[in-house]
Amino acid sequence: MRRRPGLIADYRQDVAIFRTNVQRFWFVIALVAVVLLGLGVTLPIIPGFVSFGLKGDLLIIGITAMFAAVGAIGLNLVTGYAGQVSLGHAFFIGVGAFTAAALGGAPKLVGSGDLIAHQLDMAIWLPAAGLVAAALGLIVSPIAFRLKGLYLAFVTIGLLFVGGLIFREWTSLTGGVGLGREAAVPRLFGWQIDQNGEVLGVFLSGDQRLFLFAFVVLLAMAFAAKNLARSKIGRAWSAVRDRDIAAEMMGINLSRYKAIAFVISSFYAGVAGALLYTVVGRLEPGVFSDAPGFVLSVRFVAMILIGGVATISGSIMGAFFISFLPRIVKWMAGFAIFGFISESPAGGFVTLSQFEAILFGLLIVGFLIFEPLGLYGIWLRVRNYWKAWPFSY
Repeated sequence: MRRRPGLIADYRQDVAIFRTNVQRFWFVIALVAVVLLGLGVTLPIIPGFVSFGLKGDLLIIGITAMFAAVGAIGLNLVTGYAGQVSLGHAFFIGVGAFTAAALGGAPKLVGSGDLIAHQLDMAIWLPAAGLVAAALGLIVSPIAFRLKGLYLAFVTIGLLFVGGLIFREWTSLTGGVGLGREAAVPRLFGWQIDQNGEVLGVFLSGDQRLFLFAFVVLLAMAFAAKNLARSKIGRAWSAVRDRDIAAEMMGINLSRYKAIAFVISSFYAGVAGALLYTVVGRLEPGVFSDAPGFVLSVRFVAMILIGGVATISGSIMGAFFISFLPRIVKWMAGFAIFGFISESPAGGFVTLSQFEAILFGLLIVGFLIFEPLGLYGIWLRVRNYWKAWPFSY
Protein backbone atom coordinates (compact mmCIF):
# COMPACT_ATOMS: atom_id res chain seq x y z
CA MET A 1 0.00 0.00 0.00
CA ARG A 2 2.85 2.38 0.79
CA ARG A 3 4.24 1.90 -2.71
CA ARG A 4 0.88 2.75 -4.34
CA PRO A 5 0.02 6.30 -3.20
CA GLY A 6 -2.56 6.64 -5.98
CA LEU A 7 -4.45 3.49 -5.00
CA ILE A 8 -7.95 4.15 -3.62
CA ALA A 9 -8.46 1.72 -0.75
CA ASP A 10 -11.78 2.86 0.79
CA TYR A 11 -14.91 4.85 0.07
CA ARG A 12 -13.86 7.78 2.26
CA GLN A 13 -10.75 8.26 0.12
CA ASP A 14 -12.78 7.88 -3.08
CA VAL A 15 -15.09 10.79 -2.24
CA ALA A 16 -12.38 12.99 -0.68
CA ILE A 17 -11.85 16.42 -2.24
CA PHE A 18 -8.09 15.78 -2.37
CA ARG A 19 -7.23 12.12 -2.69
CA THR A 20 -3.45 12.44 -2.46
CA ASN A 21 -0.82 14.77 -1.05
CA VAL A 22 0.23 15.56 -4.61
CA GLN A 23 -3.19 17.04 -5.31
CA ARG A 24 -3.00 19.10 -2.11
CA PHE A 25 0.44 20.38 -3.12
CA TRP A 26 -0.66 21.50 -6.57
CA PHE A 27 -3.81 23.07 -5.13
CA VAL A 28 -1.67 25.23 -2.85
CA ILE A 29 0.54 26.15 -5.81
CA ALA A 30 -2.56 27.13 -7.79
CA LEU A 31 -3.80 29.29 -4.91
CA VAL A 32 -0.50 31.15 -4.71
CA ALA A 33 -0.43 31.60 -8.50
CA VAL A 34 -3.94 33.10 -8.56
CA VAL A 35 -3.11 35.52 -5.74
CA LEU A 36 0.07 36.62 -7.52
CA LEU A 37 -1.92 36.95 -10.74
CA GLY A 38 -4.36 39.30 -9.09
CA LEU A 39 -1.68 41.36 -7.34
CA GLY A 40 0.35 41.79 -10.52
CA VAL A 41 3.68 41.25 -8.76
CA THR A 42 7.13 41.27 -10.33
CA LEU A 43 8.87 37.92 -10.08
CA PRO A 44 12.65 37.49 -10.31
CA ILE A 45 13.43 35.26 -13.26
CA ILE A 46 17.01 34.83 -14.43
CA PRO A 47 18.52 36.82 -16.10
CA GLY A 48 16.12 39.67 -15.24
CA PHE A 49 12.65 40.42 -13.96
CA VAL A 50 9.26 39.87 -15.52
CA SER A 51 5.89 41.35 -14.67
CA PHE A 52 3.30 38.70 -13.85
CA GLY A 53 -0.36 39.48 -13.30
CA LEU A 54 -3.65 40.90 -14.48
CA LYS A 55 -3.90 44.66 -14.84
CA GLY A 56 -6.45 47.19 -16.01
CA ASP A 57 -9.48 45.75 -17.78
CA LEU A 58 -8.09 42.21 -17.57
CA LEU A 59 -8.25 42.43 -13.78
CA ILE A 60 -11.87 43.58 -13.98
CA ILE A 61 -12.70 40.67 -16.29
CA GLY A 62 -11.01 38.30 -13.83
CA ILE A 63 -13.17 39.63 -10.98
CA THR A 64 -16.30 39.33 -13.10
CA ALA A 65 -15.34 35.77 -14.06
CA MET A 66 -15.01 34.70 -10.41
CA PHE A 67 -18.39 36.14 -9.48
CA ALA A 68 -19.92 34.58 -12.60
CA ALA A 69 -18.38 31.25 -11.58
CA VAL A 70 -20.47 31.35 -8.39
CA GLY A 71 -23.63 31.57 -10.51
CA ALA A 72 -22.36 28.84 -12.85
CA ILE A 73 -21.75 26.51 -9.89
CA GLY A 74 -25.32 27.09 -8.76
CA LEU A 75 -26.71 26.28 -12.20
CA ASN A 76 -24.53 23.17 -12.38
CA LEU A 77 -25.97 21.92 -9.09
CA VAL A 78 -29.54 21.95 -10.40
CA THR A 79 -28.79 21.02 -14.03
CA GLY A 80 -25.59 18.97 -13.92
CA TYR A 81 -26.02 17.15 -10.62
CA ALA A 82 -29.81 17.03 -10.21
CA GLY A 83 -30.67 16.85 -13.93
CA GLN A 84 -33.29 19.63 -13.83
CA VAL A 85 -32.98 21.87 -16.90
CA SER A 86 -33.28 25.57 -16.04
CA LEU A 87 -33.22 28.45 -18.51
CA GLY A 88 -34.47 31.04 -16.03
CA HIS A 89 -31.20 31.56 -14.17
CA ALA A 90 -31.10 35.24 -15.16
CA PHE A 91 -34.30 35.84 -13.17
CA PHE A 92 -32.69 34.72 -9.90
CA ILE A 93 -29.53 36.68 -10.72
CA GLY A 94 -31.68 39.78 -11.18
CA VAL A 95 -33.51 39.13 -7.91
CA GLY A 96 -30.21 38.91 -6.05
CA ALA A 97 -28.86 42.04 -7.74
CA PHE A 98 -31.90 44.19 -6.97
CA THR A 99 -32.26 42.83 -3.43
CA ALA A 100 -28.64 43.78 -2.75
CA ALA A 101 -29.14 47.20 -4.32
CA ALA A 102 -32.25 47.84 -2.21
CA LEU A 103 -30.54 46.84 1.03
CA GLY A 104 -27.01 48.10 0.37
CA GLY A 105 -27.45 50.86 -2.20
CA ALA A 106 -27.56 54.62 -1.77
CA PRO A 107 -30.89 56.48 -2.06
CA LYS A 108 -31.49 58.47 -5.22
CA LEU A 109 -34.56 60.25 -6.58
CA VAL A 110 -36.30 58.58 -9.50
CA GLY A 111 -39.49 59.88 -11.14
CA SER A 112 -41.91 61.03 -8.48
CA GLY A 113 -40.61 58.84 -5.64
CA ASP A 114 -37.51 57.55 -3.95
CA LEU A 115 -35.61 54.36 -4.58
CA ILE A 116 -35.65 51.71 -1.87
CA ALA A 117 -32.18 51.99 -0.35
CA HIS A 118 -31.18 51.18 3.21
CA GLN A 119 -27.37 51.48 2.92
CA LEU A 120 -26.78 48.34 4.99
CA ASP A 121 -23.50 46.46 5.30
CA MET A 122 -22.50 43.66 2.94
CA ALA A 123 -22.71 41.23 5.87
CA ILE A 124 -26.49 41.79 5.64
CA TRP A 125 -27.28 42.41 1.98
CA LEU A 126 -25.15 39.60 0.54
CA PRO A 127 -26.80 36.73 2.47
CA ALA A 128 -30.18 38.45 2.04
CA ALA A 129 -29.75 38.51 -1.75
CA GLY A 130 -29.16 34.77 -1.76
CA LEU A 131 -32.01 34.04 0.68
CA VAL A 132 -34.60 36.08 -1.24
CA ALA A 133 -33.62 34.32 -4.48
CA ALA A 134 -33.73 30.96 -2.64
CA ALA A 135 -37.23 31.73 -1.32
CA LEU A 136 -38.45 32.41 -4.86
CA GLY A 137 -36.72 29.22 -5.99
CA LEU A 138 -38.69 27.34 -3.35
CA ILE A 139 -41.92 28.83 -4.71
CA VAL A 140 -40.98 27.74 -8.24
CA SER A 141 -39.75 24.28 -7.21
CA PRO A 142 -43.21 22.57 -7.15
CA ILE A 143 -43.20 22.94 -10.94
CA ALA A 144 -40.12 20.73 -11.04
CA PHE A 145 -42.00 17.96 -9.23
CA ARG A 146 -44.27 17.45 -12.21
CA LEU A 147 -42.14 18.42 -15.20
CA LYS A 148 -38.74 17.53 -16.60
CA GLY A 149 -36.69 17.95 -19.76
CA LEU A 150 -37.91 20.42 -22.36
CA TYR A 151 -41.18 21.01 -20.52
CA LEU A 152 -39.33 22.23 -17.45
CA ALA A 153 -36.99 24.32 -19.62
CA PHE A 154 -39.91 26.16 -21.23
CA VAL A 155 -41.54 26.81 -17.87
CA THR A 156 -38.33 28.32 -16.46
CA ILE A 157 -38.14 30.59 -19.52
CA GLY A 158 -41.52 31.91 -18.41
CA LEU A 159 -39.84 33.22 -15.25
CA LEU A 160 -37.96 35.73 -17.41
CA PHE A 161 -41.22 37.23 -18.70
CA VAL A 162 -42.89 37.32 -15.29
CA GLY A 163 -39.76 38.72 -13.69
CA GLY A 164 -39.32 41.20 -16.52
CA LEU A 165 -42.76 42.63 -15.89
CA ILE A 166 -42.06 42.97 -12.16
CA PHE A 167 -38.65 44.57 -12.73
CA ARG A 168 -40.05 47.07 -15.22
CA GLU A 169 -43.07 48.11 -13.17
CA TRP A 170 -41.56 48.16 -9.66
CA THR A 171 -39.67 51.41 -10.26
CA SER A 172 -39.01 52.12 -6.59
CA LEU A 173 -36.90 48.94 -6.54
CA THR A 174 -35.33 48.92 -10.00
CA GLY A 175 -35.35 52.57 -11.04
CA GLY A 176 -37.39 51.85 -14.17
CA VAL A 177 -36.49 51.04 -17.76
CA GLY A 178 -33.85 53.34 -19.20
CA LEU A 179 -32.94 54.76 -15.80
CA GLY A 180 -31.89 51.85 -13.61
CA ARG A 181 -30.12 52.37 -10.32
CA GLU A 182 -26.72 52.13 -8.66
CA ALA A 183 -25.65 48.69 -7.45
CA ALA A 184 -24.99 47.81 -3.83
CA VAL A 185 -21.92 49.32 -2.19
CA PRO A 186 -19.30 46.62 -1.37
CA ARG A 187 -18.71 47.72 2.23
CA LEU A 188 -17.96 44.92 4.71
CA PHE A 189 -17.99 45.89 8.40
CA GLY A 190 -17.30 49.48 7.39
CA TRP A 191 -14.40 48.45 5.14
CA GLN A 192 -14.84 49.69 1.57
CA ILE A 193 -13.50 46.79 -0.49
CA ASP A 194 -13.27 48.55 -3.87
CA GLN A 195 -11.20 51.49 -2.61
CA ASN A 196 -7.42 51.77 -2.43
CA GLY A 197 -5.89 50.75 0.88
CA GLU A 198 -3.66 48.35 2.75
CA VAL A 199 -4.23 44.64 3.25
CA LEU A 200 -1.92 42.99 5.80
CA GLY A 201 0.47 45.91 5.44
CA VAL A 202 0.54 45.80 1.62
CA PHE A 203 -0.94 48.71 -0.32
CA LEU A 204 -3.38 47.50 -2.98
CA SER A 205 -5.64 49.22 -5.47
CA GLY A 206 -9.41 48.92 -5.15
CA ASP A 207 -9.53 46.43 -8.03
CA GLN A 208 -6.84 44.26 -6.44
CA ARG A 209 -8.68 44.22 -3.12
CA LEU A 210 -11.90 43.30 -4.91
CA PHE A 211 -10.04 40.54 -6.77
CA LEU A 212 -8.84 38.99 -3.50
CA PHE A 213 -12.33 39.26 -2.02
CA ALA A 214 -13.84 37.60 -5.11
CA PHE A 215 -11.27 34.82 -4.87
CA VAL A 216 -12.13 34.12 -1.21
CA VAL A 217 -15.87 34.10 -1.98
CA LEU A 218 -15.38 31.74 -4.94
CA LEU A 219 -13.29 29.34 -2.85
CA ALA A 220 -15.89 29.28 -0.07
CA MET A 221 -18.83 28.72 -2.44
CA ALA A 222 -16.95 26.13 -4.51
CA PHE A 223 -15.91 24.08 -1.47
CA ALA A 224 -19.45 24.27 -0.08
CA ALA A 225 -20.86 22.99 -3.39
CA LYS A 226 -18.22 20.27 -3.63
CA ASN A 227 -19.02 19.02 -0.13
CA LEU A 228 -22.73 19.12 -0.92
CA ALA A 229 -22.22 17.13 -4.13
CA ARG A 230 -20.43 14.32 -2.27
CA SER A 231 -22.95 14.23 0.58
CA LYS A 232 -26.19 12.25 0.88
CA ILE A 233 -28.00 15.06 -0.94
CA GLY A 234 -25.53 14.99 -3.84
CA ARG A 235 -25.83 11.21 -4.22
CA ALA A 236 -29.62 11.54 -4.23
CA TRP A 237 -29.39 14.19 -6.95
CA SER A 238 -27.27 11.88 -9.09
CA ALA A 239 -29.80 9.09 -8.68
CA VAL A 240 -32.69 11.41 -9.62
CA ARG A 241 -30.75 12.68 -12.63
CA ASP A 242 -29.83 9.24 -13.96
CA ARG A 243 -33.03 7.26 -13.23
CA ASP A 244 -35.72 9.15 -11.37
CA ILE A 245 -38.20 6.25 -11.30
CA ALA A 246 -35.58 3.84 -9.96
CA ALA A 247 -34.50 6.46 -7.41
CA GLU A 248 -38.08 6.81 -6.16
CA MET A 249 -38.38 3.03 -5.87
CA MET A 250 -35.26 3.03 -3.68
CA GLY A 251 -36.93 5.45 -1.27
CA ILE A 252 -35.59 8.79 -2.51
CA ASN A 253 -38.16 11.57 -2.11
CA LEU A 254 -38.10 13.18 -5.56
CA SER A 255 -40.07 16.26 -4.54
CA ARG A 256 -37.81 16.98 -1.60
CA TYR A 257 -34.50 16.66 -3.44
CA LYS A 258 -35.66 18.55 -6.52
CA ALA A 259 -36.81 21.38 -4.26
CA ILE A 260 -33.45 21.39 -2.48
CA ALA A 261 -31.66 21.61 -5.84
CA PHE A 262 -33.73 24.60 -6.97
CA VAL A 263 -33.40 26.40 -3.66
CA ILE A 264 -29.62 26.04 -3.42
CA SER A 265 -29.14 26.88 -7.10
CA SER A 266 -31.27 30.02 -6.65
CA PHE A 267 -29.24 30.99 -3.57
CA TYR A 268 -26.01 30.77 -5.57
CA ALA A 269 -27.58 32.79 -8.39
CA GLY A 270 -28.73 35.48 -5.96
CA VAL A 271 -25.27 35.80 -4.43
CA ALA A 272 -23.67 35.91 -7.89
CA GLY A 273 -26.09 38.61 -9.07
CA ALA A 274 -25.48 40.73 -5.97
CA LEU A 275 -21.71 40.57 -6.46
CA LEU A 276 -21.56 40.80 -10.25
CA TYR A 277 -23.19 44.19 -10.38
CA THR A 278 -20.97 45.67 -7.70
CA VAL A 279 -18.31 45.38 -10.42
CA VAL A 280 -20.53 46.81 -13.16
CA GLY A 281 -21.71 49.53 -10.80
CA ARG A 282 -25.19 49.93 -12.26
CA LEU A 283 -28.39 47.92 -12.70
CA GLU A 284 -30.97 48.12 -15.48
CA PRO A 285 -34.18 46.06 -15.28
CA GLY A 286 -34.23 45.26 -19.01
CA VAL A 287 -31.09 43.13 -18.68
CA PHE A 288 -32.95 40.41 -16.74
CA SER A 289 -36.17 40.21 -18.74
CA ASP A 290 -37.42 38.74 -22.01
CA ALA A 291 -34.77 38.38 -24.75
CA PRO A 292 -31.78 39.93 -22.87
CA GLY A 293 -32.54 37.75 -19.85
CA PHE A 294 -32.74 34.65 -22.04
CA VAL A 295 -29.35 35.49 -23.57
CA LEU A 296 -27.88 35.89 -20.07
CA SER A 297 -29.32 32.53 -19.02
CA VAL A 298 -27.88 30.87 -22.13
CA ARG A 299 -24.47 32.32 -21.30
CA PHE A 300 -24.58 30.56 -17.93
CA VAL A 301 -25.74 27.34 -19.58
CA ALA A 302 -22.78 27.68 -21.96
CA MET A 303 -20.44 28.05 -18.98
CA ILE A 304 -21.37 24.65 -17.60
CA LEU A 305 -21.53 22.98 -21.04
CA ILE A 306 -18.14 24.28 -22.13
CA GLY A 307 -16.57 23.93 -18.70
CA GLY A 308 -18.00 20.54 -17.80
CA VAL A 309 -21.42 19.37 -16.62
CA ALA A 310 -21.65 18.00 -13.05
CA THR A 311 -18.19 19.26 -12.08
CA ILE A 312 -17.39 22.21 -9.82
CA SER A 313 -14.01 22.74 -11.49
CA GLY A 314 -15.69 22.73 -14.89
CA SER A 315 -18.09 25.47 -13.79
CA ILE A 316 -15.14 27.69 -12.87
CA MET A 317 -13.28 26.90 -16.10
CA GLY A 318 -16.35 27.64 -18.19
CA ALA A 319 -17.05 30.93 -16.39
CA PHE A 320 -13.51 32.15 -17.02
CA PHE A 321 -13.58 31.04 -20.65
CA ILE A 322 -16.90 32.74 -21.44
CA SER A 323 -15.93 35.89 -19.52
CA PHE A 324 -12.65 36.24 -21.42
CA LEU A 325 -14.17 35.25 -24.79
CA PRO A 326 -14.75 38.86 -25.99
CA ARG A 327 -11.12 39.67 -25.17
CA ILE A 328 -9.95 36.52 -26.96
CA VAL A 329 -11.94 37.50 -30.07
CA LYS A 330 -10.43 40.99 -29.99
CA TRP A 331 -6.96 39.44 -29.70
CA MET A 332 -7.68 37.13 -32.66
CA ALA A 333 -8.74 40.11 -34.78
CA GLY A 334 -5.18 41.43 -34.55
CA PHE A 335 -3.81 38.56 -36.66
CA ALA A 336 -3.69 38.72 -40.44
CA ILE A 337 -5.39 35.35 -40.79
CA PHE A 338 -8.48 36.86 -39.16
CA GLY A 339 -8.50 39.93 -41.35
CA PHE A 340 -12.18 39.41 -42.14
CA ILE A 341 -13.02 40.52 -38.57
CA SER A 342 -13.55 44.25 -38.25
CA GLU A 343 -13.42 46.27 -35.03
CA SER A 344 -15.60 48.86 -36.74
CA PRO A 345 -19.36 48.16 -37.02
CA ALA A 346 -19.29 49.44 -40.63
CA GLY A 347 -16.36 47.48 -42.03
CA GLY A 348 -15.13 43.93 -42.64
CA PHE A 349 -17.03 40.73 -43.35
CA VAL A 350 -18.12 40.34 -39.70
CA THR A 351 -17.79 42.59 -36.67
CA LEU A 352 -16.25 41.60 -33.36
CA SER A 353 -19.66 41.05 -31.75
CA GLN A 354 -20.92 38.98 -34.69
CA PHE A 355 -17.82 36.77 -34.74
CA GLU A 356 -18.09 36.35 -30.97
CA ALA A 357 -21.69 35.15 -31.36
CA ILE A 358 -20.67 32.73 -34.13
CA LEU A 359 -17.76 31.38 -32.10
CA PHE A 360 -19.99 31.14 -29.02
CA GLY A 361 -22.47 28.92 -30.87
CA LEU A 362 -19.80 26.78 -32.52
CA LEU A 363 -18.11 26.15 -29.18
CA ILE A 364 -21.35 24.93 -27.60
CA VAL A 365 -22.07 22.58 -30.51
CA GLY A 366 -18.46 21.43 -30.73
CA PHE A 367 -18.12 20.57 -27.05
CA LEU A 368 -21.47 18.77 -26.98
CA ILE A 369 -20.44 16.58 -29.93
CA PHE A 370 -16.72 16.04 -29.43
CA GLU A 371 -16.07 16.59 -25.71
CA PRO A 372 -19.23 16.29 -23.54
CA LEU A 373 -17.12 16.71 -20.38
CA GLY A 374 -15.99 20.12 -21.63
CA LEU A 375 -12.75 21.78 -20.60
CA TYR A 376 -12.67 19.59 -17.51
CA GLY A 377 -12.67 16.53 -19.78
CA ILE A 378 -9.74 17.94 -21.76
CA TRP A 379 -7.88 18.53 -18.49
CA LEU A 380 -8.54 14.88 -17.48
CA ARG A 381 -7.12 13.65 -20.79
CA VAL A 382 -3.98 15.76 -20.40
CA ARG A 383 -3.52 14.72 -16.77
CA ASN A 384 -3.98 11.02 -17.50
CA TYR A 385 -1.60 11.24 -20.44
CA TRP A 386 1.22 12.59 -18.30
CA LYS A 387 0.46 10.20 -15.47
CA ALA A 388 0.89 7.26 -17.85
CA TRP A 389 3.74 8.73 -19.90
CA PRO A 390 5.76 7.28 -21.62
CA PHE A 391 3.31 4.38 -21.82
CA SER A 392 0.14 4.61 -23.90
CA TYR A 393 -2.12 2.85 -21.43
